[in-house]
Amino acid sequence: MKKILILFTLFIITLFTFVQKACAEELFKFTSANFDTSNSIIVLSGQDTPAGAVLQNVKLVKMDNPSRAYFDIESSIITFPKQDWKFQSGGIKEIKINQFSTNPNVVRVVMYFDNDFNPDNIKFFRIKNNIIIKLKDGTMCDNEYFHNTYRDEHSSSSDFYEYLTIMMPVAPANDTIVDQIQDAFNTQAEQIMARKELKLNTKYYLNNITPRPNGVLINGFGAATIEKPMILTNPSRIIYDLPNTLVDMKIRNKEYRISETETVKVGQFSVNKARIVITTDDVSDYIPIYSSDNQSLIIANYKKTNNSTLYNSSSNATAYNKEKNDSLTESMILKFDAPVVHGLDRYQDKIVLYLYNVSKYHEENFKAAYKNTLFNEAQISLMPQIGLKLSIPVEQDALVSTYLGADGRSIKIKVKEAKKKAAEQTITTPSIIFNPANNKKTNGDKKKVVIDAGHGGTDVGATSGGIYEKDITLDVAKRVEKLLKQKGYQVVMTRPDDTYVSLQDRVAISEQNDPDIFVSIHVNSSVRPEITGVETHYYHQESIALAQTVHSSFASAVQSPNRGLFKSKFYVINHTTVPAILVEIGFISNSGERAQLIGEKRKQATAKSIADGVQNYFKQIK
Repeated sequence: MKKILILFTLFIITLFTFVQKACAEELFKFTSANFDTSNSIIVLSGQDTPAGAVLQNVKLVKMDNPSRAYFDIESSIITFPKQDWKFQSGGIKEIKINQFSTNPNVVRVVMYFDNDFNPDNIKFFRIKNNIIIKLKDGTMCDNEYFHNTYRDEHSSSSDFYEYLTIMMPVAPANDTIVDQIQDAFNTQAEQIMARKELKLNTKYYLNNITPRPNGVLINGFGAATIEKPMILTNPSRIIYDLPNTLVDMKIRNKEYRISETETVKVGQFSVNKARIVITTDDVSDYIPIYSSDNQSLIIANYKKTNNSTLYNSSSNATAYNKEKNDSLTESMILKFDAPVVHGLDRYQDKIVLYLYNVSKYHEENFKAAYKNTLFNEAQISLMPQIGLKLSIPVEQDALVSTYLGADGRSIKIKVKEAKKKAAEQTITTPSIIFNPANNKKTNGDKKKVVIDAGHGGTDVGATSGGIYEKDITLDVAKRVEKLLKQKGYQVVMTRPDDTYVSLQDRVAISEQNDPDIFVSIHVNSSVRPEITGVETHYYHQESIALAQTVHSSFASAVQSPNRGLFKSKFYVINHTTVPAILVEIGFISNSGERAQLIGEKRKQATAKSIADGVQNYFKQIK
């Protein structure tokens, strides 16, 4: 009996010691790993953890043959598959992130680099529950690291290329939206890995699209950014472009059904831009909804979405900050005590954020923080069964961008005011005026369009095979004029016949007629006769939406390569003070395309697509 008692006592002591030891180790769980080539930053994002330092004393171990260095993160686990990234540019050649051991729990990050790379340049930062590894010298981008989630711009200096090979898991999709958004990877089980070659920067690799009731779920690797959507008709559809994004070949151009009347398709619009097209009659009700780690998002009909499926934990607004970036740009920064799931709706005169899992805020502190700023008129309120609704009025030509903190606990809204048009600007009186000056819009709300047929008279433009550019542009311009008038628009022609009009006079005609938009029509030419295709040019920022919408209609209607959008300083689109574009409708220097350009079918298809694009643009900006 005594022996049994002793053995029982030893068992209790051993068990107590084991439990105590097990409880003593507070695990730090990393939920995602992202690499941002623009700042050469690795971001390891983690869940909430008790107070305690992670990476308190980083020991970077350097090794040779091959040149590499590694560091360990103790008392940590990764809840995503092991990562293997390979690069073809810069000093870093390969990065591996894996669970080095489970007893004890150690995460190891190994970096392979060129022989002339100095690993002493690698810096480590801890921002709340994120470990940030900066691989190059330079200033950190912000006090807190932010992912760009939305932007009004359709082209940016941040658009760039990178060459990358990554290892991606081949795993079945999870069953629920919550699983997809918040726990993309939630198992330590061994998974099949597949190598992916990316000819792109690594901001986002879109590899899965899943239709859901009243929406579609987008999954990928990296951080997603969405541009200002476009709304088109015939059929009714809304278009979202994702810059710096590569689409997996297996899902490109496949049509998925959301409902009996709604479909979605994703494609590679250009080498560094993905395009998502949702065909629906409820185009104005679709918005993007971002997960807290910004690796997955839902584009959904917010009026029909079951909001309770979007999150599994609540959050409260805790702080309200502001930044003055420059004379035209200010930022609002909202901080929360837990990661936020949010949706975004962009109107012409405001931006609305739906903070789905936020239940508390302090209105007086909010108003005080943004008094006498661009956000002075912002309204914040609680919405039943939605969460928090934030509405921010903005000028029509202002540029808006939003950002999500790396830990999902902060949101930044940046607004850049449009440069004020010079009201006093003097316009030289044109030597030729074909239309009477009309400084006040008439005919109710009828939109006015200036159509500019390139060249004319003694200026024949490009020539080839005895064909003059001036004749093609005038013919197509007159067809556009006729179609637009049939649609109910007012149309002003800079030249109605084969007459020479200077570039300065074309601008003056436009300014004196006070139009809503300006469209110049030209034909391209090249010393390389094999080149064909269509392209659209813009110069001022406020012209991007017009260029994007008209080009989308134009490029899809003619059988010619889509050469894309270009920012070009052509005189007529640089000096007009309304949204202005210049379309190049084909190459006169290519014998095959030249034959099409002078044919009835191509000219009418071109004119109709430009007129349809103009109409789509005006519908979009209502």
